[in-house]
Amino acid sequence: MQNRYTLCLLLMLSAGPGRAQTENAAPAANAMPIPTPAARPQSPRQLFPGLFEAVQLGRVFADSKTFVDAAPQQHPATILAAWRREKSQPGFDLKAFVTAHFDLPADGGVPFRSNVQAGLRHHLDTLWTVLARPAAPAVDAADSLAPFRSLLPLPKPYLVPGGRFREVYYWDSYFTMLGLADAGKGQLLKDITDNFAFLIARYGFIPNGNRSYYLTRSQPPFFASMMQLLARERGNGELLRYRPTLEAEYRYWMQGAETLKPGTAARRVVRLPGGDLLNRYWDDSDQPREESYAEDVAAAKRSKQPAAQFYRHVRAAAASGWDFSSRWFGPAGGLGSIQTTDVVPVDLNCLLYNLEITLADAARVAGQPAQARSYTAKAAARKTALLALSWDPKAGWFQDYNWRKRQRSAVRTLAGVFPLAFGLASAEQAKRVGTGLKTSFLKTGGLVTSLSETKQQWDAPNGWAPLQYLAIEGLTRYQQRPLADTIARRWVRLNARVFGQTGQLLEKYDVLHPNRPAGGGEYPLQDGFGWTNGVLLRLLNRENK
Repeated sequence: MQNRYTLCLLLMLSAGPGRAQTENAAPAANAMPIPTPAARPQSPRQLFPGLFEAVQLGRVFADSKTFVDAAPQQHPATILAAWRREKSQPGFDLKAFVTAHFDLPADGGVPFRSNVQAGLRHHLDTLWTVLARPAAPAVDAADSLAPFRSLLPLPKPYLVPGGRFREVYYWDSYFTMLGLADAGKGQLLKDITDNFAFLIARYGFIPNGNRSYYLTRSQPPFFASMMQLLARERGNGELLRYRPTLEAEYRYWMQGAETLKPGTAARRVVRLPGGDLLNRYWDDSDQPREESYAEDVAAAKRSKQPAAQFYRHVRAAAASGWDFSSRWFGPAGGLGSIQTTDVVPVDLNCLLYNLEITLADAARVAGQPAQARSYTAKAAARKTALLALSWDPKAGWFQDYNWRKRQRSAVRTLAGVFPLAFGLASAEQAKRVGTGLKTSFLKTGGLVTSLSETKQQWDAPNGWAPLQYLAIEGLTRYQQRPLADTIARRWVRLNARVFGQTGQLLEKYDVLHPNRPAGGGEYPLQDGFGWTNGVLLRLLNRENK
């Protein structure tokens, strides 16, 4: 039987669009309140103390994500007792023990090679099926091991990115949804949206992914963009339908703002010395990431920071989706200098501006002009504060701001295109960003993520589909279509070339050296790949318009 959270969500999302309401009227049937979030399930490290550290620090598996994705075959207490009995016995083999007591995930996900001769569009259409995962809306009461699996069940079908990423990811999904919309897969578009609404109802926010070890952080908040996409497909009634979900996400990001003093920060909120409110990326834990445990422990030993502080910054960078990039590093450079929670990121605050604008639109659709004005004012205040801090008139670029040091970052990255993509930039600012893109970021295969080669995957020479798309959209929004077309053509050409050579679409690409595979980061280059597929189909269709 479905639990009460699933039932409440289904009731909320199945009700039809209601009439516009007067201010302070009772909520319509299609705008039921989000229930109080439930207790979070325990993560693998919490379930298997001692054994977890032995497996991860012992490098039993080449990929640290393997063990946290494994499913126990017995109750954790039974497995732990067996491990404590056997670990000191002669000839004990830890990998054999884990294999005997856990169901391991498929190595690297499901490999897929396409018939290159059938073409890119056929490959993309096939991938929607390859990357699809079924719904798991309810937990069987007879399944006593369900609470101990790291994968969090979702009530509707969904898509995974591919490769080692065997679960849904928050910001990846928006760019995948662009392709679903263009492919006419409206039902799957709606299902993915419902799953995110379910996660907010269940946990109070959208986690990084549907794994228990991701329940300490979110990712770039693209749910409002998903709503705008869905509203274009199905009408403004969707804004009413998901309005409680949008409001719940906003509460999560703004938690603690009311009592925050100037010049301080709490969780995801920063109050500047003048009183303005902006946001930062944050993770509630100051421990090594479970999915990269050995890597984090080793990196902390090389850092001069206290371990807990280092882990917090690393986790916050993971919440940004840019794990890792020179944009988060201090003057010393390198991962050891990471300072993510000290940074007010330009991209995050553009996304929250969009959330505030979307909430204002939803209030207008609901016939509540006072609430619409309130959210509009919040968006305007955010825009004014962000532009004042992030715009560098000398560089002609939008850059992150270090709120502790009270100074703008000197690092230029493609996060600087977000004010164009979401309409915060002035016409003159947009023109200068366009010039910067053309002269500094545009390479043979598209836009490079940053101007620094650091061996981090969110720096040069790598290019990523979501950032190409946002740059193209931002330039188009500000009437710079020729440059947008050039970027789109180069990116599509690079994707097509690699596909022709390998039969694959990849997570990221080397845009400086198109014949060389992309590198950097903590894991090998992954194929699949959800957001690459979605953006590529959108750009292929754009070429035909």
